[in-house]
Amino acid sequence: MRTALIAGLLSAGAAVAAPTSPPAWSAPTDPFRVADNLYYVGTAGISAWLITTPKGHIVIDGAMPTSAPLIQSSIRQLGFQPKDVKILLNTHAHFDHTGGLADLKRDTSARLLANPADRKALETGTYPGWEEMRGLDFAPVKVDADLKDGQPVRLGDAVLTPRFTPGHSPGCTTWTFQAKDKGQPLNVLLYCSTSVAANRLVSRDRGPQYPGIVEDYRRSFTLLKTLKADVFLAPHAEQFGLEAKRARLKAGGANPFVDPGELARRVAESEAAFRQELARQEASAK
Repeated sequence: MRTALIAGLLSAGAAVAAPTSPPAWSAPTDPFRVADNLYYVGTAGISAWLITTPKGHIVIDGAMPTSAPLIQSSIRQLGFQPKDVKILLNTHAHFDHTGGLADLKRDTSARLLANPADRKALETGTYPGWEEMRGLDFAPVKVDADLKDGQPVRLGDAVLTPRFTPGHSPGCTTWTFQAKDKGQPLNVLLYCSTSVAANRLVSRDRGPQYPGIVEDYRRSFTLLKTLKADVFLAPHAEQFGLEAKRARLKAGGANPFVDPGELARRVAESEAAFRQELARQEASAK
């Protein structure tokens, strides 16, 4: 039963246990600078981000349960020190984006700030609605302070604003902030996710993944369509064409991560997929 369910989650594009997850999710890759003080320090398939300031640094997401050493090695390769990381942030509390946070917190003594709706998942190390699936667990990590929607997190000259976009997880958090490329200011948006993945939107037997999930997705799409971004980033490499952009960045020329139309395109694609999956699940539940 457990094996079959994990296989089903994988085919749905969900976060699954590390032994059966795509190899790229755990594979190392070279870190690189996207713009100004914004750096990629994730794995080949899962994002993690370093934002540097004179007062210390911020890391967003911990990638897989095995990823903390890779993230710290990437920080060092870029010429910074993990001990100077002062704040840890998260997009959402699923094991493939949260798995390394406990080790990062232990090794850096950084404070973890999180959406209160994901606090229980973070502190129990479980996937909400699939708590019985031990293969989806990750190391529990203590949250030091709750975020408030729209209230900025500040460190040095960095100002990051959390926008709550629940659905993919109850506490899914999209981050907005500014960076510069060749002196030009850029509005950056790190999208949480609006994919359905393993979530039950409706279910005759078990009920939804969590109460109000469909309404949460709809509110999140409404909010996301009001936001603007010059640079669109996402938790999974394929969600924002990471490899192709990295190759073009290395080749020189205009920064390929700068694309003011990408946010709207990605949100429209995701909303269409959500509506299709909702209709499918509603039909199955009849």
